This record gives sequence, structure tokens and C-alpha cells, in this order.
Amino acid sequence: MSLIRRRKLTKNQTRQIQKNQDKIIDDGTLVGGVIVSHFGRQLDVQITELPQIIEEGVSLAVGDIWRCHARTNLPMMASGDGVKFSIDTTANLGRIEVLSNRRTLIARPDRYNKVKPIAANVDTLAIVFSPLPKPATNLIDRYLLIARLSGVQPLLVLNKADLLADFADVEKIYEEYQLLGSKYGFEIIKTSSVTLGGLSELNAYLQGKLTIFAGQSGVGKSSLINQLLPNANQSTNIISVGSRLGQHTTTTSRLLAFDDSELSKGGIIDTPGIREYGIWHLSDNDIMVGFDELYERRGQCQFRDCNHAQNAKGCAFWQAVLAGEILERRVESFNELVKEAKMNASSARNQFK
Repeated sequence: MSLIRRRKLTKNQTRQIQKNQDKIIDDGTLVGGVIVSHFGRQLDVQITELPQIIEEGVSLAVGDIWRCHARTNLPMMASGDGVKFSIDTTANLGRIEVLSNRRTLIARPDRYNKVKPIAANVDTLAIVFSPLPKPATNLIDRYLLIARLSGVQPLLVLNKADLLADFADVEKIYEEYQLLGSKYGFEIIKTSSVTLGGLSELNAYLQGKLTIFAGQSGVGKSSLINQLLPNANQSTNIISVGSRLGQHTTTTSRLLAFDDSELSKGGIIDTPGIREYGIWHLSDNDIMVGFDELYERRGQCQFRDCNHAQNAKGCAFWQAVLAGEILERRVESFNELVKEAKMNASSARNQFK
């Protein structure tokens, strides 16, 4: 049973909410738009579709951005969400009345034991790593899990490729993920904000898609975004010489469009929420979805309750490791994530007793 607490609605309440939504949709005065920034209770919505009926004297244009708040019975929203909103020209504010159906949704549990959306209608999760700081492969695997669970296409980006000659271990990690990607349907691109290598390839891949960037701090996500979107004005920080770790720079979720006048051309959602993604609400089978080579071996262990430990008798995963078919560190990474999920789930149960 999921530990996530959701508001329980009766069938009559659900029907009434849907009836109210339908009435609003047919109103003809609502403006269509996409949420481009999220500021807690307020959201910035960029107009993508003008209403059928426009009040005399009101000036509206596609591309305008309106600060809005949401109707109380709507679920939480995120950058990338399509909405319809009413306008108050006196206050120069909008009110979101309708949340459009989502193609995809990246969401995580928050501190209050509820699901919090991070980004909506995302096509690609770009997972950035670099030779410096040293790649945390467990974190890369966590992001691959997020992509698979959310129905989003993962893309690995090895940034700062100009430093690669001095990091043979990172070259090996790159080759390992390249082999995984070729077998399980995701790409990996080398880039450098210094030599500009790979940026045209990355830019071509992202065009027409809505992408969210993820990765350790200091790997150059903001620098990449500045190269792809020169007008994004993303702040960047220099890696601490002492700790060799980066500092987080993104504090507000924003949709940065490739073409401000036409959001259908895609863009980048830059959000701090992705780095706080917890997994305590996931089961072992949920987590296995993020490990393609393990998922295709599910149910092949000798015992149904196999814990996939290295000494587990008849474990299909470790048999595949011995045969050189899968990586040992990927099985270890899976086990670490399962252990983390169980430990955090136990803490959550105790907290809400």
C-alpha cells in the first residue's frame, strides 16, 4: 500500500468537480496558456491561445505572461502544465480555472507525505555528469529511474568533455552507459562549454521537446543552458577548490523556451525540485523499472522472495554478473536504492503514527 496520502473524494464529489470543470471549459472566455514559472501559491502563465470571447477594451496577445493564482479545488501544478485561466483586468491578475490533461508528470513525495509535481508534459530528462566533480553513478541511476517511472525519455550528457583525457575512470563510466543506452533506447552525448563540442548535437536533439535537466551540482547544467539559451541568464557558480563540489544555483522552477513566441518549439524546465527526489514511496518492483537489464530478468531468480544480495542462492542478477552480461555496480546500485526506500518508508510510518 502506498504511503502517499491523497484526498479521498466520494463519487458524487468527483462527478461534481468534473461537471464544474466542463462548465468552465465551455464558457468561451478563458485564456489558454502554459505555466512557465512557479512561485508557491502564484504562477506565471504564458498565453498560447486567445479566448473565443474577448471583453471590449481588453488587450491580449499570444506570448503575454500573466501572474495567476489557482482555483482552490485544482491539484498542485508545475511548470509545463497546460491551463485555462480567467482574467481580472482591474487587478491585472489571472485565476487558473482548468488544468489540462498531462502527457507526462515528474512528481515526488514532499515533507508532508503528499505527492508534489516537479514538471509536467516533459519529453526528455537530460542527466548531466562530468569528470569533475566525480560522477555519482548511483545518482545517475536514480535519475534513470525517475525517467522510466515518469514515461520520460532519458538522455545522458557527459559535460566538460575537454577534461576527459585526465579521467580514465569517467571514460569507462561513459562507455558503460553508452552500451546500456544502445541496448535500452537512450542516447548519451559528450559536450563542453569550453570547446563548444557536442553543443550543436545536443541542441538538435532537444529542439521541439520540453526537457528537464538533472545532475550533481557543479557539473555545468546552468552553463549548458546558457549556451543553448543565451537569453536564459542562468546564474553559475565556480566549483569550490577545497571541496571539489559544486554549489546549487537554481532556486525557482522556470520554463525557458527556445522561442518565447511559440512554446511548441520546446524549451528547458530548470527546477531545484528534481535534486530532492525521494524514493521512499516506491516498491522494489517500482525501483527495478529504472534498471532495464534487471527488469528483463525479473522473476528468473530461484526463489520468489529473492533479496538479490550477492550471496543469495540462485539470484538471476548475480548469475548475469558472473556471466559478464550486466554490471556488478548496477545490481549494487539497485540494492542501495531499495534499502534507502525501505529505511525512509519506515521513518515515514513512525512519523505519521
